[in-house]
Amino acid sequence: MADDADGRPSSKVARLIETYDFDETFGDELEALWTADGPQRKSLRNLADMFNRRLLEVALTEAGISTVDGEVANLYRLLTGDDVSSGMRMEARNRLERNGVDVDELDSDFVTYQAIRTYLTDYRDAEYEGTSGTDRVENVLDTIQRLRSRLDSVVQGSLDRLRSTEQLTLGEFRLFVDVDVLCEECGTQYGVVELLERGGCDCDDEP
Repeated sequence: MADDADGRPSSKVARLIETYDFDETFGDELEALWTADGPQRKSLRNLADMFNRRLLEVALTEAGISTVDGEVANLYRLLTGDDVSSGMRMEARNRLERNGVDVDELDSDFVTYQAIRTYLTDYRDAEYEGTSGTDRVENVLDTIQRLRSRLDSVVQGSLDRLRSTEQLTLGEFRLFVDVDVLCEECGTQYGVVELLERGGCDCDDEP
């Protein structure tokens, strides 16, 4: 990993904080939320979402787009959420692009929780001493996301090859790779990512 001018490891998060002209205390806020105890603590995934929503907010402001309370969070969900249909996502992208937002650039600037971890631990030398059950869940989520991405790539490549050799008739297409979990006790069904992020099914809610 290359070092920056101050001799610290390079960090996409640090670069974006400067590029998007965040308040200089924003990095301190991220570290404080990650190292806090109890319910005040935010997971790396939560912090990545918080960071990305701030990027989106700045991009909207620079494009002269005014928003109402909750609109930035909803737009971020439409752009990145696993539960959002391709039509809704495209509609949100088109709306932003019509108003001067470079959505492709913004999307490439969005960070993962791994980038947040690198920023906090390598760039800021922060440490979290508590029990890291949340990190274990994030590791499982990361594994699932990588497997899903791999499956998407394999299936798309196979379909493209079959189509190019005229062994398959298929127009322009999109793939949807979903894994749902049905709890046979309470009868609820969630996408596996949503299930992990919400911490379980609805069994605990039953009387």
